Amino acid sequence: MDNSSYINISRQSGLLREMSVIANNIANISTTGFRREGVVFSEYVKQIGARPDSGSVAGGFERSVSMGNAGAHFSDFSSGGLERTGGNYDFAIDGEGFFLIDTPVGERLSRAGNFMTNGDGMLVTIDGDNVLDEAGAPIQIPPNVSLVAVAGDGSISADGNPLGKIAVVTAPPEALQRVGGNLWQVKDGQDFETAQTPRMLQGFLEGSNVEPILEIARMIEVQRAYEAGQKLLDIDDDRISKTIRTISQSP
Repeated sequence: MDNSSYINISRQSGLLREMSVIANNIANISTTGFRREGVVFSEYVKQIGARPDSGSVAGGFERSVSMGNAGAHFSDFSSGGLERTGGNYDFAIDGEGFFLIDTPVGERLSRAGNFMTNGDGMLVTIDGDNVLDEAGAPIQIPPNVSLVAVAGDGSISADGNPLGKIAVVTAPPEALQRVGGNLWQVKDGQDFETAQTPRMLQGFLEGSNVEPILEIARMIEVQRAYEAGQKLLDIDDDRISKTIRTISQSP
């Protein structure tokens, strides 16, 4: 396999990864609090020699091979649209910040505020994980309450009796790592902070920040680029095959 084939295959591999990311974004258009992902392409340039016929003192211009690599992902942390649901345990953060969730593998961050109560009266996510307050403790809703209210700063009360304050934390985007479809963790050596002026809305949910039209347009663009690359691979394969046949038939 020659250099042109390696270059094309590296490009095809990156496009395939990007297509997978786009498909995941589209699949989560309706996921509460979802943050879209993208692929970061980088260029790798390898020197393969010099052109002896260049006439320069240094021995000629360096010849090189440039290969693309889809080696990293990024997450778009822009806010999604707010939808009024009227749900008593539906909460949305208007602005920056994350809910703090206690999962079996440790504390995680989430923008999805579609909560509920379990059999013990604990405020939990749809996966059954406890929603934590500012002290890092679970929030328990007393039985037989008629009104659960949440203030803009996250303070929660039942029939006028304070229960605590739902934690809203922040962290730099570069410190966050996606774990699972809609949860985040802070990378080792870094930590989150309590939001100074959170603005929480009750009876609202934040939607996904995926733009369907843009994602579908990008999917078509990637698909066409992949098909074009495949045609080049087929042409290159045919060229190599013809060369081999010609050489083998030579006297």
